Amino acid sequence: MKNIIFILFLGLSFSFTKQPNPKTQTVVIKTSAECGQCKERIESKLNYTKGIVFSELDFVSKDLTVKFKPTKISLQEIKQIVADLGYDADELKANPEEYQKLPACCKVGGMEHEEH
Repeated sequence: MKNIIFILFLGLSFSFTKQPNPKTQTVVIKTSAECGQCKERIESKLNYTKGIVFSELDFVSKDLTVKFKPTKISLQEIKQIVADLGYDADELKANPEEYQKLPACCKVGGMEHEEH
């Protein structure tokens, strides 16, 4: 009887452990973002895009973490959104017209020229 209870307990504990969600994927994209304005601009766009569950930019490391549903949006589409905002996204270069519209602090090296 103790063996049966132990086996049931063991089975239940395994069923309650959190399993990764196979319906979502998490990636890290290297960007050319420079500052808090970049963070706000990129996250605002991505977090309201269908198929994206979560996005967060660490502008110090320039790493953009995105959790998304691959059945709704592709990694390439996400990178294109970032590039269309004026930022590099891994190998995909920023849209030059949108890059020119960015504030000076958001351009490559822009924060190096800002007074603190």
